[in-house]
Amino acid sequence: MARELRKIFNKSLMKKARALVLLSGGLDSILAARLLLKQKIKVEALVFKSCFFGSEQAEITAKKFGINLKIADFSQRHFEIVKNPRFGYGKNMNPCIDCHILMLGFAKEIMVKEGFDFIATGEVLGERPMSQNRQSLELIEKQSGLKGYLLRPLSAKLLEPTIAEQKGIIDRNNLLAIRGRSRKEQLALAKKWKIDWFPAPSGGCLLTDFHFSEKLRDLIKNAVKPDMDDINLLKIGRHFWDNGVQIIIGRNYQENLKLREAGRKSDVLLEMKEPAGPTALVRGYKGKVSEKSIQKAKELIRSYAPKVRGKKIILFDAFLPDC
Repeated sequence: MARELRKIFNKSLMKKARALVLLSGGLDSILAARLLLKQKIKVEALVFKSCFFGSEQAEITAKKFGINLKIADFSQRHFEIVKNPRFGYGKNMNPCIDCHILMLGFAKEIMVKEGFDFIATGEVLGERPMSQNRQSLELIEKQSGLKGYLLRPLSAKLLEPTIAEQKGIIDRNNLLAIRGRSRKEQLALAKKWKIDWFPAPSGGCLLTDFHFSEKLRDLIKNAVKPDMDDINLLKIGRHFWDNGVQIIIGRNYQENLKLREAGRKSDVLLEMKEPAGPTALVRGYKGKVSEKSIQKAKELIRSYAPKVRGKKIILFDAFLPDC
């Protein structure tokens, strides 16, 4: 592998330098790409999508900058590390170190195959306590097999020079030395460069959200082999568990429709005959749904249907999804 990487650099002396940028679409990755473009580096971008985050913001940025964007869906492999991360979780169910290593491993394969000179990310030294302290940045670089080939343009002057900098492929003097959790410098650059399409910080990954993380923990605990459909279902409605049976209550008309569409043949859907109220999807992961769980679902429907409060008798329809 080292020999292949050296070949890339020998070729780079005869052509315009190429960088593969991991582009989430957040402000830091946008600025990292912009810094490279200012140095006349040929930039292409790579964004990852899974059931926990999408590629929409990166697609907006790539279009704004006029750069090619590769989209990699690694949902299944990502979920495997979410269930059992080697380097642990952050504040919630976010295995940031393992996630970065996985992404950069993919990126390295593309770099070698397509002849990129180096990989760049928007990481900022000290911005995130778990994954962006100096020790973690070095660990991620080593574990992904990118020692010397991973550039962090926003904090480059605070880190060891990469091979690209040593060989003059990129000018270190025109890179930055941003450190810490304050975003003042990034926001000032965004204003200077008229970049106004970035999202709020930490808004992209559902694994950083406390409530979603709690629902995911319950799913992993109760379901034998949860799949991508099970995870996507966590984004809909209110979730409850009853002895290995999942009960999901729709919060509005749109969610009621989504629950109907998400149902499987083994699920039970419950609705009040009248008046209109929440739909409940009841899913058993350890066998057939019991009558006890169906009764529990009916009680939950009543509790979230203000129009039936005080009524002693309520009629329900129980039916199988249209699969």
